[in-house]
Amino acid sequence: MLGKRCALVGATIVAACLATPLTPAMAHPAPAADPATPPSVIDALERDLGLTEQQVVTRLANEQRAAATEATLTSSLGASYGGAWLNADASKLMVATTDPAATAAIQSQGAEAVLVPRTLAQLNGIMEQIDRAPQAAQAAAALWYVDVTTNSVAILAATQQAADALAAAAGVDKAAVKTAVTTETPKPFIDIVGGAPYYIGSSRCSVGFSVTRGTTPGFVTAGHCGRAGSRTTNPTGTFQGSSFPGNDYAWVAAPGNNATPYVRGSGGTRVTVRGSTQSPVGSSICRSGSTTGWRCGTIQQHNASVTYPQGRVTGLTRTSACAQPGDSGGSFISGSQAQGVTSGGSGNCSVGGTTYHQPVNEILSVYGLTLRVG
Repeated sequence: MLGKRCALVGATIVAACLATPLTPAMAHPAPAADPATPPSVIDALERDLGLTEQQVVTRLANEQRAAATEATLTSSLGASYGGAWLNADASKLMVATTDPAATAAIQSQGAEAVLVPRTLAQLNGIMEQIDRAPQAAQAAAALWYVDVTTNSVAILAATQQAADALAAAAGVDKAAVKTAVTTETPKPFIDIVGGAPYYIGSSRCSVGFSVTRGTTPGFVTAGHCGRAGSRTTNPTGTFQGSSFPGNDYAWVAAPGNNATPYVRGSGGTRVTVRGSTQSPVGSSICRSGSTTGWRCGTIQQHNASVTYPQGRVTGLTRTSACAQPGDSGGSFISGSQAQGVTSGGSGNCSVGGTTYHQPVNEILSVYGLTLRVG
């Protein structure tokens, strides 16, 4: 299998393929693998998404084009932009707009236009209303998030009554909110009896991504793993900043250590981080953690607010990649692009689960950090 992977990864993608607008995969010859994609990524996506090798390669090529197309249309559509997502097999980028006159511009980029009643800015405004709702109403809900695929904000709780109560307490437009019952019980993935890769006293968490601030090396991780001033071992460092709840991010200065552009992939292989462009909803994503290793899934929603026992965390990305206690702070990566650090979730890797990550670009911006890339 590895020999076949090496031959595939060594091939070069035809430049014209990457330059063309996103269209259904069957409309083009099957692409070759991007040589920058580690074989471990292809292996893990085959395993966790139930795809063949060629389906993985095609999906990754489509996702790469989709991310570029989404960035272009987000800018050109302006106030009418309603969000974007990939369809089920990642062969088509769907782009929402409130302006019928914008459909031609969307289609010219190879995407499919979806007319919606609300812009993404309006949906984010509804999220802000719910984020400001009374704490008692928020505590009874498991999570809420912007769902661009339905042009609404979803509120999930253990009971329908609790979900409806939060919507009422926030005073939001009922037509723009979908409430539902969930069995999810989000909690931070921190294992207080711990093991590698780094400790905070007797607790264990996972390194996110290597960063620098000036000449000082370090790493980003989850805020619930430690407070400013907390000491770490393996690597030795000190939490310089931490935010939890509200956010769930932190950075640890680790002078004397070597900040590398790598994430641990399947079987301990090294996956090179090449940037931090956010991938659209529907994209494949993998995460690395000290408990369950390398696990993959898809991005379900951006901008989710989650109620943990310790309080609410906003601005998270929801994924179908599983995780377990001790994976907190670990890396989320889509292709070669850093996405975020593991915050928490529901379920586990035996029966499936849902996991949330704190977007990495926010952490870099807040603390003035530079992501270490290859």
